[in-house]
Amino acid sequence: MISEEMIRLSEGSSSIRAMFEEGKRLASIYGAENVYDFSLGNPSVEPPAKVKEAIINILNTEDPNFIHGYTNNSGYEDVRQSIADYTNKKFGTNFSYENIVMTNGAAAALNIIFRCILNPGDEIITFAPFFTEYRNYVSIFKSTLTVVPANTETFEVNFDEFEKLISPKTRGVLMNTPNNPSGAVYSEETIKKIAAIMEKKQQEFGTDIYLISDEPYRELVYENVEVPYVSKYYKNTFIAYSFSKSLSLPGERIGYVIANSEMKDFEKMMFALNVANRVAGFVNANSLFQRVVPYCLDCKVDVEIYNKNRIELYNMLTSLGFKCVKPAGAFYMFPKTPIEDDVAFCNAAKEFNLLIVPGSGFGCKGHARISYCVSHDTIVNSYPAFEKLAKKFIK
Repeated sequence: MISEEMIRLSEGSSSIRAMFEEGKRLASIYGAENVYDFSLGNPSVEPPAKVKEAIINILNTEDPNFIHGYTNNSGYEDVRQSIADYTNKKFGTNFSYENIVMTNGAAAALNIIFRCILNPGDEIITFAPFFTEYRNYVSIFKSTLTVVPANTETFEVNFDEFEKLISPKTRGVLMNTPNNPSGAVYSEETIKKIAAIMEKKQQEFGTDIYLISDEPYRELVYENVEVPYVSKYYKNTFIAYSFSKSLSLPGERIGYVIANSEMKDFEKMMFALNVANRVAGFVNANSLFQRVVPYCLDCKVDVEIYNKNRIELYNMLTSLGFKCVKPAGAFYMFPKTPIEDDVAFCNAAKEFNLLIVPGSGFGCKGHARISYCVSHDTIVNSYPAFEKLAKKFIK
């Protein structure tokens, strides 16, 4: 018999994946070139050439048993030190390998953080819109995801609502900047305000409240926008990072957690993260790609390709009458739907072989997510379909 928990999770399965499967079905009927699949955040830009060069070099020069064997649960010390050195140089921090646990991507990073800080009945606060899987990650630990409603005019933080929602049961605040799905990037001023509210609430309740920054899109920003390094503004901070987007390696599952040395019980927390990586079943991060990381820390994909898509799609949507906040980062557009029922709107889009994802799953009804990590031709060729969709709903 299937567990009740998995039945619940299966029934609430990701609308993103469901739309992706629908895309494959439609492509088999109409041909892939006639289906405009904007459902999945699967990078379309190739990894930097240095990734392939690093893999070949490692396989040719390092001992096979070392490359493919177990690492300790935190990962190779020299790899972690390379990440620390790079981060210190770039952001003016003061990390060492002891601050870092290598993980199977940012999703694994978040899960081991939650395992270390949550007890049943606790809560994590996040800001809408948010990545759909956050609710599942938190519920695994019999805890609650509490959502700060979105300011849909700007997708900036609603500070008054945020402060009201923090309670004695709050163990963490989860933020995602650059944001999936809105593309918003929180400014230094925003980070400082978040940190100040959290400091105030820690003192009021006499509890530890952790700031968890989910940052797989850190390098994907446009128009010289800067992404502040969160741990510089708040002591009880974790950074969950992934190379899935910056190096176009989502299938390799490689990322890390950095914990601030100034957090309470730092050494015990790092030991707990180390154990959590093992008991969660990850054991250790992908060993080969741990070895690749130091070669590629100063690399990133060609962001200008995504930027070209961003400009094309934004101009196209707004010219057709859709209302949309121009994203500053990531590779998603999050326009308002012309009707309140975003699920019905996205289902109607399928009539024109357009696959977009309802905003409801991201905690933001009346919006739809459009992933522009696709070929530029896909965006250009989708214009007639979006035009038909606009004519159906925009009067």
